[in-house]
Amino acid sequence: MLTTITVLTLFICFLLYKTILIVVERENVIVERLGKFHKTLGPGIYFLVPFFDSASYKQEIREQVIDIPSQSVITKDNIQVEIDGLLYLKVMDAKKASYGIGDYEAASINLAQTTMRSEIGKITLGEIFSEREEVNAKIISEIDKASDPWGVKVMRYEVKDISPSSHVVDTLEKQMEAEREKRAEITRATAEKEKLINVSEGEKQMAINISEGEKQKRINEAKGKAEGIKLIADSTAKSLTIVGEAINLPGGSDALKMRLVDQYIDQLDEVLGGGDVSIFPSNLASLKGIVDELKGQVVS
Repeated sequence: MLTTITVLTLFICFLLYKTILIVVERENVIVERLGKFHKTLGPGIYFLVPFFDSASYKQEIREQVIDIPSQSVITKDNIQVEIDGLLYLKVMDAKKASYGIGDYEAASINLAQTTMRSEIGKITLGEIFSEREEVNAKIISEIDKASDPWGVKVMRYEVKDISPSSHVVDTLEKQMEAEREKRAEITRATAEKEKLINVSEGEKQMAINISEGEKQKRINEAKGKAEGIKLIADSTAKSLTIVGEAINLPGGSDALKMRLVDQYIDQLDEVLGGGDVSIFPSNLASLKGIVDELKGQVVS
């Protein structure tokens, strides 16, 4: 009797185990009926038909992080580097993830590695560091197209570590040092060039300033001479005007003649004083005789 009750209890427990299905929040469950796909169950509690229905697959619907193992790749400039990455993906369709491929994680890892080798082979080592975002985007695009039939969506891909060989590192360090020295030489040459240009510009400006100063000086001197000549001319004209007016007055003509006689006497006296030979008559040998002659002519 006890044996029958025990067997019956175990049978009932087995039926309950096969009948009741609890799906947690982070999963989707694929139910097959008689070996064929029946439906996809979301989070909750469900009752299955014993011996007909079975929970065949459970799929994680949260975003998953897959570590892509490090691998050796050759860049476009024939440099060997070790590179790995992180792949972020999410199951969007539990049915496709269950029936579209046997193991989508392993397939994603292999596809990421082959795509990464292909993309890295198209660029140089320097471009891997400077264009990492573009490399990540290309890998995501390629994996996403291939994983669409699997019901898997690639969220993002990140190149985690890039490790060139020690020989490559030494070569790169020497190259960087040479590049720094080259930039320093260019900087020094540019500074020297700018210095010479500045000196030349300064000398040019100084010469221009001197030339402008000399030009202005000559202009000022010419203006001064012109002003002096003008003043002399004006004074002479005024003097002549005054003389002309005086001549027209009574006795003016005689006064002019006397003035001319005085000037003549002064100049003749200088000539006689500096000469050794006299060509004048004896009555003109003295200044008194000259004056008497001139006065006699004036009176007549």
